[in-house]
Amino acid sequence: MSFPKIGVIGGGQLARMMAPEALNLGFELHVLAEGPDVSAARSVPDAPVGDYKDLQTLREFAQGKDVVTFDHEHVPNEFLTTLINEGVDIQPRPAALIHAQDKLVMREAIEKLGLPNPAWAKVDSVDELVAFGDKIGWPIVLKTPRGGYDGKGVRILDDAGEARDSADWFENGPLLAEDKVDFSRELSAMVARTPSGQAKAWPVVHTIQVDGVCDEVIAPAQDISEHTARTAANAALRIAEEFGVTGVMAAELFETPGVGAGFVINELAMRPHNTGHWTMNGSVTSQFEQHLRAVLDLPLGETRELGVTVMKNYLGGANQDLYSAFAAALAAAPEVKVHAYGKSVRPGRKIGHVNVVANAGQSVDELRQRADLVAALIRDGVPATA
Repeated sequence: MSFPKIGVIGGGQLARMMAPEALNLGFELHVLAEGPDVSAARSVPDAPVGDYKDLQTLREFAQGKDVVTFDHEHVPNEFLTTLINEGVDIQPRPAALIHAQDKLVMREAIEKLGLPNPAWAKVDSVDELVAFGDKIGWPIVLKTPRGGYDGKGVRILDDAGEARDSADWFENGPLLAEDKVDFSRELSAMVARTPSGQAKAWPVVHTIQVDGVCDEVIAPAQDISEHTARTAANAALRIAEEFGVTGVMAAELFETPGVGAGFVINELAMRPHNTGHWTMNGSVTSQFEQHLRAVLDLPLGETRELGVTVMKNYLGGANQDLYSAFAAALAAAPEVKVHAYGKSVRPGRKIGHVNVVANAGQSVDELRQRADLVAALIRDGVPATA
């Protein structure tokens, strides 16, 4: 049997980071890219440009592929169903993917499973939104059910007046209103599952957000109760099983010590995820290798951590010539691993991350300082300041 051909819809950094793992395993990776200069198109030899919202383009891309998977969740579900009916192996399936595409569907499904949800409601009008806020208490969070990411499509409303100023958000249909959870920190529980049902979880990690964007991950989460860590991982595994998820899934969580299960579920992603980038250097099996194994229904790899790991994103900043800073960055902290996404630099754009795994005796604070030093050198072209 020949080695499999894997199609990835979407040409972002997640597809790019699947490429070396596919190469190591002998798989052929093909990417449907949004443009000739997207991240994955620079590292995958076969990366045709096409519109993932066009059914015929998807058909042509899927031809000859053993499995088709995703770099994002924005492909129209009805097109995926059509492709499956035409014999294409799509992983994850649209019946699972809808829970990452539509937050209202996700909230209802999580509630049916009896897993920890914030108070929430589907609201069709400003009056319903105000009534919800008055009922559970302000502030509340307003979300667009589809299309939001990295803080986009989210608004915090402190009172009824701010809610009434959100009337324009209802132009495209009903919205999701949620309680603004009083949490101690954000967590992520990542798992992978195969079509035949094998599933494995990585350690639960602590995620640090800045302006709605993941800035840093500490893996595993420090000072987390054994009960919360175990219950959160089991909740993610149960979601994957009940929803029929295949590939990698991230469950983003709010930690609520002493309240209920100790966490509530925030959002789901059914693909490799920013909160799992630490696995590239800090786990026996990276999330990108695991995703490829999973969608091909191969045995999953070991998910044990290799040591405490800190992942630090670097966004576009003052330095336009990233490589010019590499010599100083690599010399400043030789143990830090740099991952660059091949993107042009724009302020606030995710353009790479660094990972550092603890040596004997290193504290988490030391790891964070080392990661921040390298990230700042690349981002700004100058040393990190105290």
